[in-house]
Formats: sequence, structure tokens, C-alpha cells
Amino acid sequence: MTFINRISHSLAAVILSMSLAAPAAGKTAIDSPPWPQVDFAGQAASADARYAASRVLSASDHQGLPFVIVDKKDARIFVFGPDGQLRGASAALLGLASGDHSIPGIGARELSRILPAERTTPAGRFLSQPGRNLQGEEVVWVKHSEGLAIHRLRPGNSLEQRAQRLASSTTDDNRISLGCVVVPVAFYQSVVAPVLGKNFSVVYVLPETFPVQALFDALD
Repeated sequence: MTFINRISHSLAAVILSMSLAAPAAGKTAIDSPPWPQVDFAGQAASADARYAASRVLSASDHQGLPFVIVDKKDARIFVFGPDGQLRGASAALLGLASGDHSIPGIGARELSRILPAERTTPAGRFLSQPGRNLQGEEVVWVKHSEGLAIHRLRPGNSLEQRAQRLASSTTDDNRISLGCVVVPVAFYQSVVAPVLGKNFSVVYVLPETFPVQALFDALD
């Protein structure tokens, strides 16, 4: 083998070893998140919900408070204790209209004057607190000024069949509320009231019109 051939052979070996060590196309170090994975205790949870919980705990963004993740795309709610342990998960009813923003001043409107297209559940990070609505019912206020709350299922128009919507396996029929996050009575009593009904908590409503990463990048 000539000197030139030996050099060419050596270069080929180096290039081959580098290609074997390089990540596969489309895979980068960022694909392995630097934050811990959260235990959802066997509950079905979307990639967005898992990402959100991991971001919250890695940055301690909940500041030692209980926290909630509302996944609008999956129509599910996850309630975590201050220690980051999942306390419960459930299907939820959400605002009739898709969208991540609420109409300014909507909380001061009469319910009958809120148009169907305005009945959104806004995305964002909210400091919630327990309280009561005008009927004296215990709720968890997510954003009091906009009338946005987590509350239990109430008897309503039979045409809406809200209990059946909560129990169905689909998500499209979970879009029916004025904007509030509505959960089954048993879930409210066994999870929401004990975990969120005594003090402040942090509620993360995940977006449906922009990537979930953008919500948390904006909070950094």
C-alpha cells in the first residue's frame, strides 16, 4: 500500500467512526429534555401535559404550592400536590369556543350576553384561590375578574347532557361551558376541594392555538 493510499484509508476510517458516533438525522441533544420526568401514576397524559409538568417542577415554578395542569386539547385536568405528586386526574368540560384568549371585560357581562364565539377557556399561568360564586357555591377561582373558575358539575339544560359528555371517550363534546373548567362532583369533592380549596395554587391552562413550549418560554 502506498503512502497516499494509507492516508486515504486512515481518513476513511476516521470519517466512518465519526458518522457512527453522530446522532441520527433529526435527533439532537435537545430531544432529551434536561428536566425530570413526572410520574403520572398510570394516568393517560399527552406529551404536552407531561412536558408542562416537567417544566413546572424543574424550575419550581409552582413555588411550593399545589398546581394544576388543564390540557384543553385532551379535555383533561391533572391536580398535583406541593410535592409534585399527582393527586388526581379527570376529564373536564371547557369553553365552547376554541381559543387561548378571553374577551376583555367578559367577567362583568350577564351570562346571557356572552356570545358562543366568546366562550373560551384562556391559556396561561394563573394564581388561583378558593372562594364562592354569586350563588354561594364553593369554587376555585382561576381568574376572578373574568369569572374563570374550576367548579363541579351543576344541573343544567338537559339538552347539553353534561354528565354524558364528561363520561364519553371523545374530547370534542367536552367543549360546552362558558369558559370555566367543569369537573365531576366526586372529583371535585375528593381531589379539588382538599388540594386546591384551602389556599392558593397555580393553574396552568395549556394552549391550543400555539405550542405549549411558547407558554413556558414566556414564563422563563
